[in-house]
Amino acid sequence: MTDSPRPAAPALGSGAPTVSVVVPTRDRPELLARAVAAILGQEYEGTVECLVVFDRSEPVPVPAPTGPGRTLRLLRNDRAPGLAGARNTGILAAGGELVAFCDDDDEWLPGKLAAQARLLAEYPDTPLVSTGIVVAHDGRDFPRLAPDRPLERADFLRDRIMEVHPSTVLARRAVVLERIGLVDEEIPGGYGEDYEFLLRAADAGPVRAVHQPLVRVLWHARSFFSDRWPMIISALRYLVAKHPDFRADPIGIARIEAQLAFAYAGLGDRHASRRWARQAFRHNPREQRVYAALLAGSGLVRADTLVRLAHRAGRGI
Repeated sequence: MTDSPRPAAPALGSGAPTVSVVVPTRDRPELLARAVAAILGQEYEGTVECLVVFDRSEPVPVPAPTGPGRTLRLLRNDRAPGLAGARNTGILAAGGELVAFCDDDDEWLPGKLAAQARLLAEYPDTPLVSTGIVVAHDGRDFPRLAPDRPLERADFLRDRIMEVHPSTVLARRAVVLERIGLVDEEIPGGYGEDYEFLLRAADAGPVRAVHQPLVRVLWHARSFFSDRWPMIISALRYLVAKHPDFRADPIGIARIEAQLAFAYAGLGDRHASRRWARQAFRHNPREQRVYAALLAGSGLVRADTLVRLAHRAGRGI
């Protein structure tokens, strides 16, 4: 599709919309303090409230530089345990016109919030805006620029588009509540809850992004699910059952099938892994995860070794 002509970018000024930033957390106080400081330190002319949602733990004080137009609220997640329930706790408690997400181990970079708010104001039809990211892993940074075109549902069916990371999300709260819906708390293990949310967001209108990488995303051992293969398999099956239009897109379904093949290889079920790999290959022989799954299923290389190698290059499987 082509964009309609852009209106002049509005100045935010004193009328800048209020923003509520939801930060789920559990047992990472040092990283949390850094994340909150970066949020409240944004040069943004509107009011910013940071809602830290403690998941399965009691709230504890967070050292953070509050001041005029900057507030910090501590909440407890009493919904489903995990990121989905914690995000929803924050969304429902938020008082801002706009709502944003940030994981407790990530960091907003200078200019992030103001650039996104301007983009959201430019395009009233867009339900959600993102930014590029910097993946930080093992002492290295990998900048990932966000797509500079509108993203529709078909784009997300075909590709997770990792640059549209949950820590980059900014949306109108009313649109989340009335058109997108809350984060799905039923996904097994909470795996892919952010991706499923994006699929529904794209139903509400084209998703747009600030091209520049304005969020630093920390990848570390607790970021990954490589030792939880049965949960990953259940979550992928759940995703396709909830969004059956995956099956109408050969590229999209091949990606999911190849991920299933890789997960079964990680589980040690070579028969199921080969079966899913064959299906993925029939749908899209160019799907690279097929070959990763076949390699892992051969027993020559462990699945978790391939995951680590991908992460060293700033990629996922």
